[in-house]
Amino acid sequence: MCGIVGYIGSRSVVEILTSGLRKLEYRGYDSSGIAVHSGKEIKVYKAEGKLQNLDDLMQKHVSETASSTLGIGHIRWATHGAPTTVNAHPHTCNCGKLVIVHNGIIENYKELRADLEKRGCKFRSQTDTETVAHLVAYHYGKLQNLTEAVRQATKEIDGAYALCIMHQDNPNVLVATKRNAPLLVGIGEGEYFVASDVPAIIEYTKKAMYLNDNEIVTLTRENMDLIDIDNNKISSKIEMLPWEPVALSKMGFKHFMLKEIHEQPDVIRNVLSGKLFNTDEPINLSEVNLTKADLKKLNRIQIIACGTSLHAAMVGKYLIEEFCGIPVDVEASSEYIYRKTVTDEKTLVIGVSQSGETADTITAIKQSKERGSHILIITNRPDSTMARFADSLIPVNAGIEVSVAATKSYVAQLISFYLLAIYMGEVKESISQVFSKNLKKELVILPQKIEQILAHKEIIQRCAKHYSRYKDFIYIARGINLATSLEGALKLKEISYINATGYAAGELKHGPIAMLDETMPVLAILMKGSVYEKILSNAEESKARNANLIALTDSDDPKLDDLFDFIIRIPEVSEVLSPIISVIPLQLMAYYIAEFLGKDVDQPRNLAKSVTVE
Repeated sequence: MCGIVGYIGSRSVVEILTSGLRKLEYRGYDSSGIAVHSGKEIKVYKAEGKLQNLDDLMQKHVSETASSTLGIGHIRWATHGAPTTVNAHPHTCNCGKLVIVHNGIIENYKELRADLEKRGCKFRSQTDTETVAHLVAYHYGKLQNLTEAVRQATKEIDGAYALCIMHQDNPNVLVATKRNAPLLVGIGEGEYFVASDVPAIIEYTKKAMYLNDNEIVTLTRENMDLIDIDNNKISSKIEMLPWEPVALSKMGFKHFMLKEIHEQPDVIRNVLSGKLFNTDEPINLSEVNLTKADLKKLNRIQIIACGTSLHAAMVGKYLIEEFCGIPVDVEASSEYIYRKTVTDEKTLVIGVSQSGETADTITAIKQSKERGSHILIITNRPDSTMARFADSLIPVNAGIEVSVAATKSYVAQLISFYLLAIYMGEVKESISQVFSKNLKKELVILPQKIEQILAHKEIIQRCAKHYSRYKDFIYIARGINLATSLEGALKLKEISYINATGYAAGELKHGPIAMLDETMPVLAILMKGSVYEKILSNAEESKARNANLIALTDSDDPKLDDLFDFIIRIPEVSEVLSPIISVIPLQLMAYYIAEFLGKDVDQPRNLAKSVTVE
């Protein structure tokens, strides 16, 4: 959610800010704005809705911004205050000289606001961010030093923040700081960039410094000075950025989501590369620091995640319990952090997050680490905050995912859980060599089977067009594919806004069956294996209530033709691996329904790619 871009150098700042914000659109937003320093004064421009509205506004002010080389920009996802122009960032102090952009939530903003109002500050917006602008301006009035004013102000702030600040009286200074929210500084020749994520600046530089919590960086065109909140000087650690600009191109696809669905065969190959060399050899997870002795002492595993990552975790639970015989709990991070943490040194805690910046999951990981648990992180961003808390790390290597609805990162997380479960089973010697070898053989050829699905999408498109007129949807499954039904339903409601729900098929008769009639389509994930006949029976119960039935199956059973209205057939795969292949048609189904309905597929309303506030 939200995105920050800042620049100080010699280039035209408006182009850099608007380009950077466009690269951050995937994070989700409802308004945008930039502030530029002309050398004499700061001007602020803000707009509701899409970035095009801000672009159109800036076209009217080209003459007054053309020479500006210092500025900050922001896309906002509303938390405090409605998505209006007044509430959009940047925010200013009363005199308009100090300007600020902010990601995060200021938890004590009401108390700070009350004190500032007593001091004469007049508030224009309903945001928590404006409180910070007034607070820093108050300290600046006493200290006449922007860095010191920021340092003193942050001592009074509770909550999460990434801040980028400039002042009219300092035409060659940009100050940034963070706590519990991501922020990095891109390093160029005679120029610096500030951003909340890599895509905003990767076009301009591959050298960057990631800020740690409570660090404050002061940037001029010539220098970068770094201190902590106690005013101690810190040495900067410069890293090379991992992304290529081409990752932000649609490469001929209509939407990023469709492109990313089609990337999944190669994503699987990337995840397996370097970890599965030969089906006769053990899985190589060099960054997982769990020995046989470590695994023997474990009496419990907790997997903590949110959203799509939570569904990957559910598959992970099934695999680890099946392969290793260790009890596994899966919990939503947002629930985990508000009750007693009962982990200890005999508990392995696995945090799963595409971005590695999910606020609830970071908090949960911190709580578990304080209790002595071994922390294993599965993330697409090995440079993220969560990764820095890891005792063990599995980077999923999905590449940057632009569409808000997760697709390729989910499949990459699934593959990572399969590798982890096999690895643990091999180290613990709880699975046979024959079983392990056969599973690895199937993993290696999975990309080819997914490519078969992607090459023959016609039945999925016809099915999607037919059902795009329905207002409700039910997905049913059992066993290892229960998570697949939940993920399929989530994808559909995320991008089409259709009310879709996933159920354990056996639970239909315990309440949900009351909803079934000719207006309620039911999609059954009917993969061959131990629960095939049971789900088939549940589908027949649904048909008896006049529900429209869709089968997603790898079976050629002829009796399905009479029972189901649509059948989406996919290549055969062993039941244990079926979640990887069965989710692909569900992603495509959601995509095509949303496209037929004319929805904004890549940037659905109200959603953010990375939820960096609790």
